[in-house]
Amino acid sequence: MNIHEYQGKEVLRKYGVSVPEGKVAFTAEEAVERAEGLSSSVYVVKAQIHAGGRGKAGGVKIAKSKEEVKAYAEELLGKTLVTHQTGPDGQVIKRLLIEEGCDIKKEYYVGLVLDRATSRIVLMASEEGGTEIEEVAEKTPEKIKKVVIDPAVGLQGYQARKIAFSINIPKELVGQAAKFMLGLYKAFVEKDCSIAEINPLVVTGDGKVMALDAKLNFDSNALYRQKDIMEYRDLDEEDPKEIEASKYDLSYISLDGNIGCMVNGAGLAMSTMDIIKHYGGDPANFLDVGGGATAEKVTEAFKIILSDQNVKGIFVNIFGGIMKCDVIAEGVVEATKQVGLTLPLVVRLEGTNVDLGKKILSESGLNITSAESMADGAQKIVSLV
Repeated sequence: MNIHEYQGKEVLRKYGVSVPEGKVAFTAEEAVERAEGLSSSVYVVKAQIHAGGRGKAGGVKIAKSKEEVKAYAEELLGKTLVTHQTGPDGQVIKRLLIEEGCDIKKEYYVGLVLDRATSRIVLMASEEGGTEIEEVAEKTPEKIKKVVIDPAVGLQGYQARKIAFSINIPKELVGQAAKFMLGLYKAFVEKDCSIAEINPLVVTGDGKVMALDAKLNFDSNALYRQKDIMEYRDLDEEDPKEIEASKYDLSYISLDGNIGCMVNGAGLAMSTMDIIKHYGGDPANFLDVGGGATAEKVTEAFKIILSDQNVKGIFVNIFGGIMKCDVIAEGVVEATKQVGLTLPLVVRLEGTNVDLGKKILSESGLNITSAESMADGAQKIVSLV
């Protein structure tokens, strides 16, 4: 789960991580009120959307008066911001962060991420802050310093200081930077983060080490124990189809193609999308119904797929292990009847009770095309679409 920058800074503040003073605003008038509450003569007006690259896209403005704050707020609110992370459709700005200006002396990068190769958290830092870390990694990888953290003892003070020295934090501020990193690590672990990225981390003219931006992502599987984080969820920033899918424990991600996919198992779902592409088609979604799908789940999955206006056909690809093919077949028949499906539908079943499942489909009297294999099914749905 993603949260907004201002929410991430609220979390970090509780862990002693230094961030600029600022508050969220939903209207231009509110933006001026927020600015009046800051002890600064320069204000930063920042668009709050779940995407990076806001500055380059014109979503961050520097205001030198309350009048400019209002003007920038009126300009940004309701605007569709297109960045390299939003895709061409962009994201509508519905809230702003009004923050005090900062005397930036030098920008750095600090981030924490889970390294799946070692199953450990890695602290990364670079003196090339304010730029895209992927670009730094590609062109000057030697500028990214890393430390792998032992989960038994956590991030140690000497490790944080070593990283601070390695990215050339001024000597007199190394202790402050180390404290910053230790607080960031504690927040990462205690709040079940999957990513904690500070870009830029800045050293200010008055000798402070501060998070000028904050990106925190959270492990969705751990949200049951992070009730306070769940309250930060902004449904306006999420795909309505993905929100609906989550209500039924369906894993759904919207894509740009026109062939709807309903599959059980993430690996099989990925393979299904690959084989559709192989035969010249384009998948419209990733949809994993899981290992224990019921007829109700299958029906809801069909409704979610069909809510995408781009879908011109559906490929159901099921391998019945724990899941029985006859149950899936009953769900497909029920769903087809309920939604009044008129689009091409190709179903490939394999595994437990496969013969019974195929019999249910063939005797349904519905326009359902059976496939003998995954490749056969992919070819058939591509040709029908």
